Amino acid sequence: MAAPQETTEGTAAEVKVGLPQMKTDTFPSQIFWLTVTFAILFVVMWRMTLPMIAGAIGARRNRIEDDLSTAEGFRKDAAEALASYEAALAQARGRAHQLADENRKRVVAEIEQLKTAADTETQATIATAEKRIASERVKAVTGVRASAADAAADIVQRLIGRSVSAEEAAAAIASAEPRGR
Repeated sequence: MAAPQETTEGTAAEVKVGLPQMKTDTFPSQIFWLTVTFAILFVVMWRMTLPMIAGAIGARRNRIEDDLSTAEGFRKDAAEALASYEAALAQARGRAHQLADENRKRVVAEIEQLKTAADTETQATIATAEKRIASERVKAVTGVRASAADAAADIVQRLIGRSVSAEEAAAAIASAEPRGR
């Protein structure tokens, strides 16, 4: 075991053990210094710290209110922008429908015009073809009559042995044809 240490006040065994704040003989000085310290702390808090805290809280409150008002302004601007966007979109859709209707009407009119022109051209082509067919029919009938007259003259020559002229055979064939042609 180590020997007790000696101090200027005496040996360690002579020092009283315990908490110094619990010594009743020092209570009046402790209460005095507690009051002085509390008063100084109260004045420091009242004059310096609390105004700084109040200023910081006020500044923060003002900044929050400014941010909220700015956000509200942005929200209103966004709502106005959305409304103008929707109006512009509706106007663009209306214009697109109008242009589509105009284009549809124009295309239908062009189709009708082309159809009319095609019908007119077709009618002209049909009329030309009918004229050509009629002309060819007349040529064919004339050719058939001439061939029939020649054939009739040959048949008469072979059957009865008499010669018939081409004009007589053509007259005989013309008198034998029905009258509607």
